[in-house]
Amino acid sequence: MTPTTHTNTQKAVLTVATLTSFLGPFLISSVNIALPAIEKEFALNAVSLTWIVTSYLLSSAIFLLPIGRLADLKGEVKLFKLGMVIFALATFLCGLSPTGMLLIGMRVLQGLGAAMTMTTGAPLLISAFPPSERGKVLGFNVAAVYLGLAMGPFVGGILTQHLGWRAIFLFSSVLGLFGVLFTFLKLKNIPSSKSTGKFDYTGALLYGSALLLIVYYSSHLHAATGFALLALGISLLLLFVVQCGRSAHPLFDTALFTKNRLFAFSNLAALINYSTTASIIFLMSLFLQKVKGLSPQAAGAILISQPLVMAILSPYAGKLSDRIEPRILATTGMFLNAVGLLFLAFVNQDTPQPLIVAVLLFMGFGFALFSSPNMNTIMSSVEKRQLGTASGTASTMRIVGQMISMTLVMLIFSARFHGAQIAQVQNEMFVGTAQFVYLVFAALCMVGVYFSYSRGNMHK
Repeated sequence: MTPTTHTNTQKAVLTVATLTSFLGPFLISSVNIALPAIEKEFALNAVSLTWIVTSYLLSSAIFLLPIGRLADLKGEVKLFKLGMVIFALATFLCGLSPTGMLLIGMRVLQGLGAAMTMTTGAPLLISAFPPSERGKVLGFNVAAVYLGLAMGPFVGGILTQHLGWRAIFLFSSVLGLFGVLFTFLKLKNIPSSKSTGKFDYTGALLYGSALLLIVYYSSHLHAATGFALLALGISLLLLFVVQCGRSAHPLFDTALFTKNRLFAFSNLAALINYSTTASIIFLMSLFLQKVKGLSPQAAGAILISQPLVMAILSPYAGKLSDRIEPRILATTGMFLNAVGLLFLAFVNQDTPQPLIVAVLLFMGFGFALFSSPNMNTIMSSVEKRQLGTASGTASTMRIVGQMISMTLVMLIFSARFHGAQIAQVQNEMFVGTAQFVYLVFAALCMVGVYFSYSRGNMHK
């Protein structure tokens, strides 16, 4: 391969990896801003409304680890291309959904496609670029995630207000189609790293079933079968861990958590960080439109502030982590997030909008300091043959963290609102519930600060 060809390949890989990293978060944040419109059209209650978001996250979480293992066995490129096709098709079908239940079903299919691209995107970048540029390109990849989160509320607000919520999915499907065409045209003859072994179908079934039962329980908290489902889900999760220990070719190498402190604590820090912060856009979108009375477009203009800072600063934080110990940067960022969550716990009907924007900007800075250095640590703490598994695990921590965040909100909404629609809940009750959620998240985030600081050093 000539230097020019190699450079062109690097540019192509970076383009498609950042595009897919942009699209998933863009849809998450843009759909959040459209939730009141979706609730009105389909007459969904508060718990059903959260499933519009949770179904995508749950599907992604179920498939991330199995696909990460398949990527190690079969290579990343084929799975990446197939994931692009599935994601683009499912996104288009979401825009045509005639019922809330069908929309949730298409979001599940969309989550599968997203899992395939998320898991394989980072290994493609690692393979295409030298170790000296790893932090920088991963920083661009993380920046694409945050750019998607930033553009989602703003673009989604405009589309929802002027064209309706379906326009969000139809617009995104056009971007997805472009990604499909670009991927099949440019990602040719790219070698994939493969490892030997077999796929653990038993482990995949146990893992997926456990997550499904645990999350499904959260929306059936008061049902007679609720705790039985939770107990069964936890039991299956424990069986999955046992299966990984016994299998000659486990779905997940538990030694990465038991013998690799750097990998384990970095992933735990990521899990806690996303668990405590992923619901901010969801809660603030409802707060700004319901309590403050803002239009979707105006609410989106406010919500863009946090992820926009994240998108701008993440590449610099990633590049900085190539020289400065990542745990120092990441721990500082996570501590700032905890402080920001504590500030949000005091936001109410009378809080000025500029102050809300200031808090979101503050947390955006914390996010940027945490995410790129943390991802650099995870991907640098494993051997090359484990890149697919490492990427799948890191993506799983992010998606499961987002899912845990939404599940906690779902549990609290279910307990406080008793099946009512958000629009029917009094503003004072909604604000008090959101404040309680932020306090819980702030306390949990401080636990993550411990894991982030105690992980050990990457630069040796």
